[in-house]
This record gives sequence, C-alpha cells and structure tokens, in this order.
Amino acid sequence: MAGLPSNFAQGARNLLENCAGMRAGQKLLILYEDPAEGIYEHALAEEIAQAAARAGIHAELESVPFAPEVADPPPALTRRMAAADRTLFLARLGDQIRFRPSMGEVNPVVSYALDSDMLASGFGQAHFGGLEEIKALVNGALASARHVRVTCPLGTDFAGPGVRFPRVGGDCTVTRFPMSVFTPAPAEGFRGRVAQAGFLVGTGSQYYSPYAAALEDVLFVRFEGTALLGFEGSARDVATARAHYERVAAKFGIDPWFVHSWHAGIHPGCAYRMPAGANIERWAAGAFGNPRVLHLHTCGNYPPGEISLNVIDPTVEVDGVRLWDRGRLCPERLAGGQAILDRYPCLARVFADPETAVGLGPDGRLSLA
Repeated sequence: MAGLPSNFAQGARNLLENCAGMRAGQKLLILYEDPAEGIYEHALAEEIAQAAARAGIHAELESVPFAPEVADPPPALTRRMAAADRTLFLARLGDQIRFRPSMGEVNPVVSYALDSDMLASGFGQAHFGGLEEIKALVNGALASARHVRVTCPLGTDFAGPGVRFPRVGGDCTVTRFPMSVFTPAPAEGFRGRVAQAGFLVGTGSQYYSPYAAALEDVLFVRFEGTALLGFEGSARDVATARAHYERVAAKFGIDPWFVHSWHAGIHPGCAYRMPAGANIERWAAGAFGNPRVLHLHTCGNYPPGEISLNVIDPTVEVDGVRLWDRGRLCPERLAGGQAILDRYPCLARVFADPETAVGLGPDGRLSLA
C-alpha cells in the first residue's frame, strides 16, 4: 500500500464488494487499457488486483486494445468474461459497450474512477448501494412528475411532462462504478433549447477525429421531442455545429438530427481537476458524474448517440421542486431522500460538501483551449 492514497482500500472495497458483489474465493477478470492512451492511471489495474488478493479474491489481468470504432467484444474475450465471477473494465471498451444487450448476461463493471486518487476520494468511497438508492429515488420522481423543467445560467430552457422511461432496454447493461447518473430520460415530450458553450464532443460510444468541435460563443440548440430543429448563435458557431453533426452522421450512417435522451450527474464526490481541453477524451469519461454536469445524447437514434451536449450548473425542477439547484443535487427535497443520507453517512458527507471541479477554465466555462 506504500505510496497509495490513505483511503484507497476503502474505495477498492466499495468497488469490489458493494458494487461487484465479490467475495473471497471468487474470480475477477480485470481488463485494462494501455495507460499510454492517457485515460487510466498506469498502476491502477495492479493496485486493484492487489486489493482483491488481500480480500481473498483471485484477480487476473488482461490488456485490451483501444478501438475507436467498437463492436461487441470478440467471442474469445466474451467467453473469458463469462468464465469469471465478475469482469472489471479499466478501459474505454467497457464504456463503449455499456448499452449493448449482449452484455446483459455477463454484466461487467466499468470504472469511471480513472486513477487511484479518484478511487480513494469521496467519489470512490461513497457507498455504491446508497447511490443506487439515490438513482432510484430520482428516477421515481421524474417518472411520476407532471412537469419537469431544465434551465441553466447560460440560457438552457427545456421542459416536458413526467419522464417516459422505457419498460426495458433504457439503461446500461454494464454496471457503472461509481453510480454516477440516473437512467437516461427519453427526449419524447420535451422541447426547448440547450445552451452549449465551449465545444461539441463525443459520447464515448465511438471515437472519431476531430472528437470535439470548438465553439467561440454560446450556441443554442433547439429541439422538440427527438427532433433537433436547428442552431442559433454566431454564424461561425452555427456553421461549425452543422458541419460537425453532418460529418459524424455521414461517418456512421446515422440520423444527425436525432435527440435520444438526457440525464445529469448524481455523484457530488465526482471531481475532475484538469481543464477539459487538456485531454477531452478523459474529461468526457471522468467529469459527467458531477451534478454540475447535465448532458443530452444526440446524433443517432440509439443510446448514447454520437454527440453529447453538455450543460453546466443545471437547475432541474420537478413539479416546482428544485431537485438540482444550479448544479447542486438536493435529494433531501424529495420524500425519502433524507432517510437515504441518514443510512449512509459516507454519502451524506459528499452531499454536504460537494466537489465543484468539473474541468472549467479560468473564465468558468468549458473550453478546448
């Protein structure tokens, strides 16, 4: 444990036991991405394997290549995953396949704690089961609402009735650790505009070049239901956005003007301390769980689409109750919310003192610079 953050063991235990449900004598397959890709910390896979060994869990490590355009894992790899009691992805591949039905029976875990510091922080330590309860509480409130409205300081303003979650197939088939977002809310029934500053960026589904398109000012994206209606802003930003959507859609043969769903971060322990533009792929993988970030899945009629619209400091009003209040999630404002926090003191601590670092620049906005 020499050199590791002091609370690393607690974070690893939360991952292995509370999330993955692993016990002594079981087999864990850890699939890791080459650290040279710049997303996951070099030593993280080995550190987690050692933590597993101390708990009596047999861990095997295997490197998996990063592929910008990914399909289901090769059959040989799927068989190795199925042979383990649980599989842990420390690789973007786990994120890329998170909505694939083929992963339902295997049910791997993908970690959004990208380094040992994130795993040791409140992000990794806050009880996984408690965050699942927060997610269920939020899902229930959105589904039973008569009216939901989303706004932000830059001018986002869209609204609709209670969220119509699908009965099946609406959420990931890969378990997220930490639990960072509620179930994607389908765009049907919602209409309005999204204020987009800084850049347009991919969703972690497929990777393409350029993966992000810089914006010079605030771009407004209008939509109604699943239809993206158009862009408003400077002539340059409108042209940039239209060209980017058309280029990505042409590459994958998809509908550029489709808005699939939206959701926001639910984990106030999530912190991303680098500027987003320093490594935009890493930012997209590591910052979205903070309640200061809400995003929409667009460009493609499947989850998560190929272009993410990111809203900073959202206010989400559910029947007039500010469940998100300028980027702060307030579960205690819902019936049963305070009881969850009372059951999980580690969770209550991160809600009482939320992280605010989400990769913004000195001007308080997202930027590729």
